[in-house]
Amino acid sequence: MSTYSIKDLERLTNIKAHTLRIWEKRYGIVDPPRSDTNIRYYTDEDLKKLLNVSILNRHGIKISRIARMSNHEINQKILEVIRPESDYLSQIEGLVVAMIELNEERFERILNQSIIKIGFEESLFHVVYPFFEKVGVLWQTGTINPAQEHFISNLIRMKLFVAIDSLPRVYDSAAKTIVLFLPEWELHEIGLLTYYYLSRKNGYRAIYLGQNVPLNDLFSVGSTARPDVLATYFVSAITQHELKDYLNQLSEHFKDQQLIISGIQAATIQFDLPDNVRAISSALDFKRVLKMFARQ
Repeated sequence: MSTYSIKDLERLTNIKAHTLRIWEKRYGIVDPPRSDTNIRYYTDEDLKKLLNVSILNRHGIKISRIARMSNHEINQKILEVIRPESDYLSQIEGLVVAMIELNEERFERILNQSIIKIGFEESLFHVVYPFFEKVGVLWQTGTINPAQEHFISNLIRMKLFVAIDSLPRVYDSAAKTIVLFLPEWELHEIGLLTYYYLSRKNGYRAIYLGQNVPLNDLFSVGSTARPDVLATYFVSAITQHELKDYLNQLSEHFKDQQLIISGIQAATIQFDLPDNVRAISSALDFKRVLKMFARQ
């Protein structure tokens, strides 16, 4: 069981610490125990309840009313208020709860509902990709454990595999070629699989290398495939110096190619990128960049 400080809850639920304390004292929404040093801490159950409360409160239900509801009533009410065509934040929070409690039924219900209402690709843009950006933050801060991350990753990976398998292969010799890979220290591939799906969907000849690809092997593939674009994704911790050195090696070797990078580590870069390296912040950005490169 994980434990959380009130600052952790503020970050995970988007509820201000001051508001959380009022809800505790006035409505008894949660009743956190105290450590041996008399400091409040919160459990997985507290986090799940507060995420659910946040969803209902954002939909106009007063805290005083929510406080009188049982957990079953709260869960039922959430099913009524979430609108897959617009309420993306609630869906993302619902997926966080499904991950924490290892609840496959809840995961399937939320994601399938979204896919039916707005389609697979829009669900990728507005639900799946932002959710995994959040998972990256939770992973970096030690808020979730590997079992929880593997559980939800494998469920989404299966969805992506089915969607990718349904796409036609691209054999057009005039089509742009993209190589998608993760560096040898990186194992978090959901973001990259999302890019693989979008590359295929947008008419690229996509070569997917997956996790843990040594630089020399990547250089060898580059000599054989002669790609127009390469894409990678950084989640695991790496220093700015190490990341800069890695990107410089890629840029130097693939001088005539475009390099697309993203992920939580790419978002924190504090140095100037080489001219042929482009950092993006979302799956929607990736699609826009693909279309731009295709016209060149």
